[in-house]
Amino acid sequence: MWTLYSTLLKCLGGEYLMDAVEILEGYRRGDRTFSGLKLVDIELLQANLSGTDFSHSDLRQARLGRTRFTQSKFTQADLSEALLWGADFTAAECAQAQMRDADLSGAVFLGADLSNANLIKAILCGVNFQTANLAHALLIDADLRPASDQQTNLMQANLEGANLSYAQLSGAQLAQANLSGAKLCRAQMGQGFRPESPRTDLTGANLQGADLSYANLTGAILRGADLSEADLTGATLAQADLTGAILPA
Repeated sequence: MWTLYSTLLKCLGGEYLMDAVEILEGYRRGDRTFSGLKLVDIELLQANLSGTDFSHSDLRQARLGRTRFTQSKFTQADLSEALLWGADFTAAECAQAQMRDADLSGAVFLGADLSNANLIKAILCGVNFQTANLAHALLIDADLRPASDQQTNLMQANLEGANLSYAQLSGAQLAQANLSGAKLCRAQMGQGFRPESPRTDLTGANLQGADLSYANLTGAILRGADLSEADLTGATLAQADLTGAILPA
């Protein structure tokens, strides 16, 4: 497969280049490996590229809206400032991917691995992160209104200053996460109606100065969480576990 793949490559200054036509033609022929390529500013809109490997590729400012990347690999790929609105990354491997300032509005990351990914200042409005792994991810000042993060792993993620207003966070794992100064107005972090529904875990989370006004924290686990200077106006904390939590004065 590498022989066929390599015939499509153009080498310039030690960097391998391909254009959109070559990628689509290669995919139709059965090629799935497109790793380590320089694809800056490439346009691949509404394409089906499921099962491909773009690991370590340079996709800065790429336009990939509504393209299907289910079960694809983007490990350590650079997607900074890329336009990825509506793209489907279901079960994709995006660990350590660079997505700073990318527009991922309406994208689907159902069950995807985004651990240690850089999503600083990314636009994540309406993104589906259900059951995704974002442990240790950088989401500083990211816009997640109103993302669906139900049962998402956000353990030790950095969400400082992020906008999670109206976000669906029921059952999310946010232990040790940094949510200082985050906007969580009317966020849904309460336990579901069924007794077996998972509880949102905010154990040891940093919520200093966070806006939790009118948020639903019913049954949430807030053991050892720091809520100093947080705005809890109208918030629902029924049956929440606040053992050892630091509450606003």
